[in-house]
Amino acid sequence: MSILQISAIIILILFYGAYLTKLIVQKRKGIQTTQLGIGSKSKKTLLVEKLLKFTSFVIVPIELISILLDTNSFLSEKVRISGIVLAAVGSLVFIIAMVTMRDSWRAGIPAEDNTQMVTSGIYRISRNPAFLGFDLTYIGYYLAFDNLPLLLISLFAVTLMHLQILEEEKYLANRFGTKYLEYKKNVGRYLKIVPF
Repeated sequence: MSILQISAIIILILFYGAYLTKLIVQKRKGIQTTQLGIGSKSKKTLLVEKLLKFTSFVIVPIELISILLDTNSFLSEKVRISGIVLAAVGSLVFIIAMVTMRDSWRAGIPAEDNTQMVTSGIYRISRNPAFLGFDLTYIGYYLAFDNLPLLLISLFAVTLMHLQILEEEKYLANRFGTKYLEYKKNVGRYLKIVPF
C-alpha cells in the first residue's frame, strides 16, 4: 500500500470517525443529530435531504474502493498529492465546524430542536464550513483517486450539499430573522471573500 493510500485511509477514518463521535456524544445528551429527511418540512427539502442522506452512505464505499484499488493513471503525482492535502484540509475544516457548533450542530434542518445561531470561530469566515469541508474532501479524493464512479458520486454530493445549503438558508432566515440576514450580508456562503 502506498503512502498516498495510507494517508487517504487515515483522513477517511478521521473524517467519518469525527462525525460518528459527534452522533454518539449528542445521542447521550438526548440530541438527535441526523435530521435528514425527517420532520415536517417542504417536499423539496425532504427530497434534497433524503437524496443527501443516501449519497452520504453510498460515497463512503466508493471512496474506500477507489483508495484500495488506486487505479489512477490519468493525473500527475503532484495533482494526486494536492488532492490528499485538499481532502485533509476539508476534513479539518469539517471537524472544526462541528466542534464550533457544539450541541447546535445537526445534519439536516432541525425539525423541532431549539438550536442556537453560531457566528464565532470558523463561522466568521464561512456560513457553511461543514459543507465546505465535505466539498473539499470529496474533491480532494477525486483528484487523488480519479475514476468515473468517484467523479459522478462526488459531483452529485457537492450539488446536493449546495441544494441543502439553499434550503437551510430559508430555514435560518425564518428561525433567526434579522440576526441571520445581517450575518448573511457579512459572511459568504462558502468563504467571507465570496459573498454569494
